[in-house]
Amino acid sequence: MTTAVPVTPDNGTDPRDPVALAAALIRAPSVTPDSADALEMVARILDAAGYRVERLVFESAGIPIVNLYARIGTTSPNLCFAGHVDVVPVGDPGGWASDPFSGEVRDGLIHGRGAVDMKGAVAAFVAAALRFGRPKAGSLSFLITGDEEGPALDGTVKVVDWLKAHGEVIDHCIVGEPTNPAEMGDAFKIGRRGSLSGIITVRGKQGHVAYPHLADNPVPKMVKLLAALTAAPLDAGSDFFPASNLEVVSVDVGNGVFNLIPAEITARVNVRFNDHFTLDTLQAEIARRLDSAGAPYELAFQPGASQSFLTQPGPFVDIVSAAVAAETGRVPEASTSGGTSDARFIKDLCPVVEFGLVGRTMHQVNEAAPVADVATLTRIYERVITHYFGCFA
Repeated sequence: MTTAVPVTPDNGTDPRDPVALAAALIRAPSVTPDSADALEMVARILDAAGYRVERLVFESAGIPIVNLYARIGTTSPNLCFAGHVDVVPVGDPGGWASDPFSGEVRDGLIHGRGAVDMKGAVAAFVAAALRFGRPKAGSLSFLITGDEEGPALDGTVKVVDWLKAHGEVIDHCIVGEPTNPAEMGDAFKIGRRGSLSGIITVRGKQGHVAYPHLADNPVPKMVKLLAALTAAPLDAGSDFFPASNLEVVSVDVGNGVFNLIPAEITARVNVRFNDHFTLDTLQAEIARRLDSAGAPYELAFQPGASQSFLTQPGPFVDIVSAAVAAETGRVPEASTSGGTSDARFIKDLCPVVEFGLVGRTMHQVNEAAPVADVATLTRIYERVITHYFGCFA
Protein backbone atom coordinates (compact mmCIF):
# COMPACT_ATOMS: atom_id res chain seq x y z
CA MET A 1 0.00 0.00 0.00
CA THR A 2 1.01 3.65 -0.32
CA THR A 3 0.96 6.34 2.33
CA ALA A 4 -2.45 7.95 2.79
CA VAL A 5 -2.85 11.51 1.57
CA PRO A 6 -3.73 13.93 4.39
CA VAL A 7 -7.04 15.52 3.50
CA THR A 8 -9.50 17.63 5.45
CA PRO A 9 -13.13 18.61 5.00
CA ASP A 10 -13.99 22.28 4.95
CA ASN A 11 -14.11 22.64 8.74
CA GLY A 12 -10.52 21.49 9.18
CA THR A 13 -11.34 18.09 10.65
CA ASP A 14 -8.81 15.37 9.86
CA PRO A 15 -10.95 12.64 8.23
CA ARG A 16 -8.52 10.00 9.46
CA ASP A 17 -9.96 10.76 12.89
CA PRO A 18 -13.26 8.85 12.80
CA VAL A 19 -14.80 10.55 15.83
CA ALA A 20 -14.15 14.03 14.50
CA LEU A 21 -15.42 13.00 11.09
CA ALA A 22 -18.54 11.40 12.55
CA ALA A 23 -19.25 14.61 14.47
CA ALA A 24 -18.87 16.65 11.29
CA LEU A 25 -21.25 14.34 9.44
CA ILE A 26 -23.81 14.47 12.26
CA ARG A 27 -23.78 18.28 12.10
CA ALA A 28 -25.17 17.98 8.56
CA PRO A 29 -28.94 17.49 9.19
CA SER A 30 -29.45 14.93 6.44
CA VAL A 31 -32.98 13.71 7.10
CA THR A 32 -34.20 11.62 4.15
CA PRO A 33 -34.38 12.65 1.31
CA ASP A 34 -32.06 15.62 1.99
CA SER A 35 -28.44 14.52 2.25
CA ALA A 36 -27.58 18.09 3.33
CA ASP A 37 -23.80 18.48 3.09
CA ALA A 38 -22.98 15.05 4.49
CA LEU A 39 -22.60 13.25 1.18
CA GLU A 40 -20.76 16.15 -0.40
CA MET A 41 -18.36 16.21 2.55
CA VAL A 42 -17.45 12.57 1.93
CA ALA A 43 -17.12 13.27 -1.79
CA ARG A 44 -14.66 16.13 -1.17
CA ILE A 45 -12.60 14.01 1.22
CA LEU A 46 -12.33 11.09 -1.18
CA ASP A 47 -11.66 13.32 -4.17
CA ALA A 48 -8.75 14.94 -2.31
CA ALA A 49 -7.40 11.48 -1.46
CA GLY A 50 -7.22 10.49 -5.13
CA TYR A 51 -10.49 8.60 -5.52
CA ARG A 52 -12.50 8.84 -8.71
CA VAL A 53 -15.77 10.22 -7.39
CA GLU A 54 -19.14 9.86 -9.11
CA ARG A 55 -22.07 11.86 -7.80
CA LEU A 56 -25.13 9.97 -9.03
CA VAL A 57 -28.51 11.67 -8.91
CA PHE A 58 -31.70 9.71 -9.55
CA GLU A 59 -35.27 10.93 -9.44
CA SER A 60 -38.37 8.79 -9.88
CA ALA A 61 -40.83 10.42 -7.48
CA GLY A 62 -40.20 14.12 -8.07
CA ILE A 63 -37.40 14.35 -5.49
CA PRO A 64 -33.76 14.13 -6.62
CA ILE A 65 -31.72 11.69 -4.54
CA VAL A 66 -27.95 12.14 -4.43
CA ASN A 67 -25.71 9.07 -4.22
CA LEU A 68 -21.96 8.55 -4.33
CA TYR A 69 -19.70 5.94 -5.84
CA ALA A 70 -15.97 6.44 -5.39
CA ARG A 71 -13.07 4.18 -6.31
CA ILE A 72 -9.31 4.21 -6.04
CA GLY A 73 -7.53 1.68 -8.22
CA THR A 74 -8.61 0.16 -11.51
CA THR A 75 -7.98 -3.56 -11.07
CA SER A 76 -9.61 -6.41 -9.20
CA PRO A 77 -10.25 -7.30 -6.50
CA ASN A 78 -12.47 -4.36 -5.62
CA LEU A 79 -13.44 -4.20 -1.94
CA CYS A 80 -16.40 -1.87 -1.39
CA PHE A 81 -17.72 -0.24 1.76
CA ALA A 82 -21.38 0.69 1.56
CA GLY A 83 -23.67 2.75 3.71
CA HIS A 84 -25.93 5.77 3.94
CA VAL A 85 -25.77 9.30 5.31
CA ASP A 86 -29.52 9.93 5.45
CA VAL A 87 -31.17 9.68 8.85
CA VAL A 88 -34.67 9.37 10.28
CA PRO A 89 -36.40 12.43 11.76
CA VAL A 90 -35.46 13.43 15.32
CA GLY A 91 -39.01 13.47 16.70
CA ASP A 92 -39.50 16.04 19.44
CA PRO A 93 -36.24 18.01 19.67
CA GLY A 94 -37.19 18.94 23.22
CA GLY A 95 -36.75 15.33 24.25
CA TRP A 96 -33.05 15.39 23.39
CA ALA A 97 -30.44 16.19 26.02
CA SER A 98 -28.53 18.16 23.40
CA ASP A 99 -29.10 19.42 19.87
CA PRO A 100 -29.73 16.26 17.79
CA PHE A 101 -27.46 17.64 15.09
CA SER A 102 -24.68 18.91 17.36
CA GLY A 103 -22.34 15.93 17.08
CA GLU A 104 -21.39 16.70 20.68
CA VAL A 105 -18.83 14.45 22.34
CA ARG A 106 -19.75 14.12 26.01
CA ASP A 107 -19.25 11.45 28.69
CA GLY A 108 -17.43 9.16 26.29
CA LEU A 109 -20.25 9.26 23.74
CA ILE A 110 -20.78 11.01 20.43
CA HIS A 111 -24.34 12.31 20.43
CA GLY A 112 -26.73 13.04 17.60
CA ARG A 113 -29.08 11.64 15.01
CA GLY A 114 -27.19 9.16 12.87
CA ALA A 115 -24.36 8.53 15.34
CA VAL A 116 -25.23 4.81 15.31
CA ASP A 117 -27.26 4.50 12.10
CA MET A 118 -24.94 5.05 10.43
CA LYS A 119 -22.70 8.10 10.24
CA GLY A 120 -20.41 6.59 12.84
CA ALA A 121 -19.74 3.64 10.55
CA VAL A 122 -19.36 5.85 7.47
CA ALA A 123 -16.75 7.88 9.33
CA ALA A 124 -15.03 4.67 10.47
CA PHE A 125 -14.71 3.14 7.02
CA VAL A 126 -13.63 6.39 5.40
CA ALA A 127 -11.01 6.91 8.11
CA ALA A 128 -9.84 3.29 7.81
CA ALA A 129 -9.43 3.56 4.04
CA LEU A 130 -7.51 6.83 4.30
CA ARG A 131 -5.19 5.36 6.93
CA PHE A 132 -4.55 2.35 4.67
CA GLY A 133 -3.97 4.37 1.52
CA ARG A 134 -4.02 3.05 -2.03
CA PRO A 135 -3.80 -0.72 -2.52
CA LYS A 136 -0.72 -1.88 -4.42
CA ALA A 137 -2.99 -4.25 -6.33
CA GLY A 138 -6.76 -4.09 -6.50
CA SER A 139 -9.20 -1.32 -5.62
CA LEU A 140 -11.05 0.21 -2.71
CA SER A 141 -14.46 1.75 -3.29
CA PHE A 142 -17.42 3.33 -1.54
CA LEU A 143 -21.13 3.19 -2.29
CA ILE A 144 -23.00 5.72 -0.17
CA THR A 145 -26.63 6.73 -0.57
CA GLY A 146 -29.00 9.36 0.72
CA ASP A 147 -32.08 7.15 0.38
CA GLU A 148 -31.81 4.19 2.73
CA GLU A 149 -34.13 5.33 5.50
CA GLY A 150 -36.80 6.39 2.99
CA PRO A 151 -38.51 4.50 0.17
CA ALA A 152 -35.14 3.33 -1.21
CA LEU A 153 -36.30 3.83 -4.79
CA ASP A 154 -33.49 6.09 -6.02
CA GLY A 155 -30.64 5.05 -3.78
CA THR A 156 -28.51 1.92 -3.70
CA VAL A 157 -30.84 -0.01 -6.00
CA LYS A 158 -30.26 2.57 -8.76
CA VAL A 159 -26.52 2.76 -8.07
CA VAL A 160 -26.31 -1.02 -8.48
CA ASP A 161 -27.97 -0.70 -11.89
CA TRP A 162 -25.56 2.11 -12.80
CA LEU A 163 -22.55 0.01 -11.80
CA LYS A 164 -23.74 -2.88 -13.95
CA ALA A 165 -24.37 -0.60 -16.91
CA HIS A 166 -20.91 0.96 -16.63
CA GLY A 167 -18.99 -2.27 -16.17
CA GLU A 168 -17.97 -1.49 -12.58
CA VAL A 169 -17.22 -4.78 -10.84
CA ILE A 170 -17.34 -5.04 -7.06
CA ASP A 171 -15.87 -8.29 -5.76
CA HIS A 172 -16.87 -8.09 -2.09
CA CYS A 173 -18.75 -5.57 0.03
CA ILE A 174 -19.09 -4.60 3.68
CA VAL A 175 -22.17 -2.65 4.74
CA GLY A 176 -21.76 -0.61 7.91
CA GLU A 177 -25.24 -1.09 9.39
CA PRO A 178 -25.35 -1.47 13.20
CA THR A 179 -25.20 -5.23 13.75
CA ASN A 180 -24.19 -5.65 17.38
CA PRO A 181 -27.06 -6.12 19.86
CA ALA A 182 -25.20 -5.18 23.05
CA GLU A 183 -21.41 -5.12 22.69
CA MET A 184 -18.94 -4.67 19.86
CA GLY A 185 -18.11 -8.11 18.52
CA ASP A 186 -21.50 -9.67 19.26
CA ALA A 187 -22.61 -10.31 15.68
CA PHE A 188 -22.22 -9.62 12.01
CA LYS A 189 -24.70 -10.29 9.24
CA ILE A 190 -23.99 -12.84 6.53
CA GLY A 191 -27.51 -12.65 5.12
CA ARG A 192 -30.96 -11.22 5.57
CA ARG A 193 -34.45 -12.60 5.46
CA GLY A 194 -36.71 -11.48 2.66
CA SER A 195 -39.70 -9.22 3.18
CA LEU A 196 -43.13 -9.39 1.55
CA SER A 197 -46.15 -7.21 2.33
CA GLY A 198 -49.73 -7.62 1.19
CA ILE A 199 -53.20 -6.15 1.61
CA ILE A 200 -56.20 -8.46 1.91
CA THR A 201 -59.61 -6.96 1.14
CA VAL A 202 -63.03 -8.47 1.72
CA ARG A 203 -66.01 -6.63 0.29
CA GLY A 204 -69.52 -6.87 1.69
CA LYS A 205 -72.65 -4.75 1.76
CA GLN A 206 -73.23 -1.96 4.22
CA GLY A 207 -76.37 -2.06 6.34
CA HIS A 208 -78.05 -1.57 9.70
CA VAL A 209 -76.98 -4.01 12.40
CA ALA A 210 -80.65 -4.57 13.31
CA TYR A 211 -81.34 -5.86 9.79
CA PRO A 212 -78.38 -8.13 8.99
CA HIS A 213 -80.37 -10.00 6.33
CA LEU A 214 -80.28 -6.81 4.24
CA ALA A 215 -76.49 -6.51 4.53
CA ASP A 216 -73.41 -8.65 4.00
CA ASN A 217 -70.91 -8.34 6.86
CA PRO A 218 -67.33 -8.82 5.61
CA VAL A 219 -65.79 -9.00 9.11
CA PRO A 220 -66.52 -12.69 9.89
CA LYS A 221 -65.10 -13.62 6.49
CA MET A 222 -61.87 -11.75 7.25
CA VAL A 223 -61.66 -13.52 10.61
CA LYS A 224 -61.82 -16.89 8.80
CA LEU A 225 -59.19 -15.77 6.28
CA LEU A 226 -56.73 -14.56 8.92
CA ALA A 227 -57.26 -17.72 10.97
CA ALA A 228 -56.38 -19.85 7.96
CA LEU A 229 -53.38 -17.65 7.18
CA THR A 230 -51.90 -17.90 10.67
CA ALA A 231 -53.02 -21.38 11.76
CA ALA A 232 -49.62 -23.00 11.27
CA PRO A 233 -46.00 -21.77 11.17
CA LEU A 234 -44.61 -21.16 7.72
CA ASP A 235 -41.49 -23.22 8.50
CA ALA A 236 -39.12 -24.14 11.32
CA GLY A 237 -36.09 -22.23 10.09
CA SER A 238 -33.03 -23.49 8.22
CA ASP A 239 -29.31 -23.94 8.74
CA PHE A 240 -28.53 -20.21 8.70
CA PHE A 241 -31.95 -18.57 9.14
CA PRO A 242 -34.55 -18.35 11.91
CA ALA A 243 -38.13 -19.36 11.16
CA SER A 244 -40.14 -17.21 8.79
CA ASN A 245 -42.78 -15.12 10.53
CA LEU A 246 -46.04 -13.72 9.19
CA GLU A 247 -47.52 -10.81 11.12
CA VAL A 248 -50.94 -9.21 10.75
CA VAL A 249 -50.10 -5.55 11.30
CA SER A 250 -53.51 -3.94 10.90
CA VAL A 251 -57.20 -4.79 10.40
CA ASP A 252 -59.39 -1.85 9.37
CA VAL A 253 -63.04 -1.20 8.60
CA GLY A 254 -63.12 2.57 9.13
CA ASN A 255 -66.20 2.23 11.29
CA GLY A 256 -66.60 4.43 14.34
CA VAL A 257 -70.18 3.55 15.27
CA PHE A 258 -71.99 0.50 16.67
CA ASN A 259 -75.09 0.35 14.49
CA LEU A 260 -73.49 0.01 11.07
CA ILE A 261 -72.33 -3.12 9.27
CA PRO A 262 -69.29 -2.04 7.23
CA ALA A 263 -69.08 -2.35 3.48
CA GLU A 264 -65.53 -3.71 3.43
CA ILE A 265 -62.58 -4.66 5.59
CA THR A 266 -58.85 -4.70 4.89
CA ALA A 267 -55.95 -6.43 6.60
CA ARG A 268 -52.27 -5.68 6.12
CA VAL A 269 -49.70 -8.42 6.57
CA ASN A 270 -45.93 -8.64 6.40
CA VAL A 271 -43.78 -11.75 6.13
CA ARG A 272 -40.08 -11.94 6.97
CA PHE A 273 -39.01 -15.14 5.30
CA ASN A 274 -35.98 -17.37 4.99
CA ASP A 275 -34.48 -19.49 2.24
CA HIS A 276 -37.29 -22.04 2.39
CA PHE A 277 -39.19 -19.64 0.12
CA THR A 278 -38.75 -17.52 -2.96
CA LEU A 279 -41.05 -14.57 -3.50
CA ASP A 280 -43.08 -16.64 -5.96
CA THR A 281 -43.45 -19.69 -3.72
CA LEU A 282 -44.30 -17.53 -0.69
CA GLN A 283 -46.99 -15.66 -2.61
CA ALA A 284 -48.40 -19.01 -3.71
CA GLU A 285 -48.43 -20.32 -0.13
CA ILE A 286 -50.25 -17.24 1.15
CA ALA A 287 -52.87 -17.60 -1.60
CA ARG A 288 -53.24 -21.32 -0.86
CA ARG A 289 -53.90 -20.66 2.82
CA LEU A 290 -56.41 -17.92 2.07
CA ASP A 291 -58.19 -20.11 -0.49
CA SER A 292 -58.57 -22.85 2.13
CA ALA A 293 -60.80 -20.55 4.21
CA GLY A 294 -63.54 -20.68 1.59
CA ALA A 295 -64.26 -16.95 1.77
CA PRO A 296 -64.03 -14.45 -1.09
CA TYR A 297 -61.12 -12.03 -0.91
CA GLU A 298 -58.81 -9.80 -2.93
CA LEU A 299 -55.05 -9.90 -2.38
CA ALA A 300 -52.59 -7.24 -3.51
CA PHE A 301 -48.88 -7.73 -2.88
CA GLN A 302 -47.04 -4.45 -2.38
CA PRO A 303 -43.99 -3.06 -4.23
CA GLY A 304 -40.59 -3.19 -2.57
CA ALA A 305 -40.54 -6.90 -1.73
CA SER A 306 -37.08 -8.38 -1.22
CA GLN A 307 -35.64 -11.87 -1.51
CA SER A 308 -33.66 -13.54 1.25
CA PHE A 309 -29.95 -13.94 0.64
CA LEU A 310 -26.94 -15.60 2.23
CA THR A 311 -23.23 -15.03 1.85
CA GLN A 312 -21.81 -18.50 2.23
CA PRO A 313 -19.06 -19.02 4.80
CA GLY A 314 -15.63 -18.83 3.21
CA PRO A 315 -12.49 -16.68 3.05
CA PHE A 316 -14.27 -13.32 2.93
CA VAL A 317 -16.56 -14.12 5.85
CA ASP A 318 -13.55 -15.47 7.73
CA ILE A 319 -11.57 -12.25 7.19
CA VAL A 320 -14.35 -10.14 8.68
CA SER A 321 -14.94 -12.53 11.57
CA ALA A 322 -11.23 -12.73 12.39
CA ALA A 323 -10.83 -8.94 12.30
CA VAL A 324 -13.73 -8.50 14.71
CA ALA A 325 -12.35 -11.16 17.05
CA ALA A 326 -8.85 -9.67 16.98
CA GLU A 327 -10.05 -6.20 17.99
CA THR A 328 -12.85 -7.14 20.42
CA GLY A 329 -11.83 -10.50 21.84
CA ARG A 330 -15.21 -11.93 20.77
CA VAL A 331 -15.97 -14.30 17.92
CA PRO A 332 -19.05 -12.69 16.38
CA GLU A 333 -22.21 -14.66 15.69
CA ALA A 334 -22.89 -15.06 11.97
CA SER A 335 -26.45 -13.74 11.98
CA THR A 336 -29.26 -13.41 9.46
CA SER A 337 -31.83 -11.92 11.83
CA GLY A 338 -33.32 -8.44 11.86
CA GLY A 339 -34.91 -6.30 9.20
CA THR A 340 -33.80 -5.40 5.71
CA SER A 341 -30.92 -3.22 4.56
CA ASP A 342 -29.37 -2.07 1.30
CA ALA A 343 -27.38 -5.31 1.32
CA ARG A 344 -30.48 -6.77 -0.36
CA PHE A 345 -29.53 -4.81 -3.49
CA ILE A 346 -25.74 -5.20 -3.30
CA LYS A 347 -26.03 -8.99 -3.07
CA ASP A 348 -26.86 -8.91 -6.80
CA LEU A 349 -23.29 -7.69 -7.43
CA CYS A 350 -21.13 -9.67 -5.03
CA PRO A 351 -20.89 -11.42 -1.66
CA VAL A 352 -21.82 -8.96 1.09
CA VAL A 353 -21.58 -8.93 4.87
CA GLU A 354 -22.64 -6.30 7.38
CA PHE A 355 -20.82 -5.08 10.44
CA GLY A 356 -21.18 -1.82 12.30
CA LEU A 357 -21.82 -0.32 15.72
CA VAL A 358 -24.05 -1.40 18.61
CA GLY A 359 -27.62 -0.71 17.60
CA ARG A 360 -29.31 -0.11 20.95
CA THR A 361 -30.01 3.62 20.42
CA MET A 362 -30.56 3.72 16.67
CA HIS A 363 -33.67 5.71 15.67
CA GLN A 364 -34.18 6.68 19.33
CA VAL A 365 -34.21 10.05 21.05
CA ASN A 366 -30.71 10.75 22.37
CA GLU A 367 -29.07 8.42 19.84
CA ALA A 368 -25.40 8.10 20.76
CA ALA A 369 -22.38 5.92 20.06
CA PRO A 370 -19.45 5.28 22.41
CA VAL A 371 -16.31 7.00 21.18
CA ALA A 372 -14.36 3.84 21.99
CA ASP A 373 -16.67 1.79 19.75
CA VAL A 374 -16.16 4.13 16.78
CA ALA A 375 -12.39 3.79 17.26
CA THR A 376 -12.68 0.01 17.53
CA LEU A 377 -14.80 -0.18 14.40
CA THR A 378 -12.20 1.82 12.49
CA ARG A 379 -9.45 -0.59 13.54
CA ILE A 380 -11.64 -3.55 12.51
CA TYR A 381 -12.17 -2.04 9.06
CA GLU A 382 -8.43 -1.32 8.75
CA ARG A 383 -7.64 -4.91 9.64
CA VAL A 384 -10.23 -6.19 7.11
CA ILE A 385 -8.71 -4.05 4.34
CA THR A 386 -5.17 -5.22 5.09
CA HIS A 387 -6.05 -8.90 5.27
CA TYR A 388 -8.41 -8.70 2.30
CA PHE A 389 -5.71 -7.54 -0.11
CA GLY A 390 -3.29 -10.03 1.40
CA CYS A 391 -5.76 -12.83 0.65
CA PHE A 392 -7.42 -11.84 -2.64
CA ALA A 393 -4.97 -9.51 -4.44
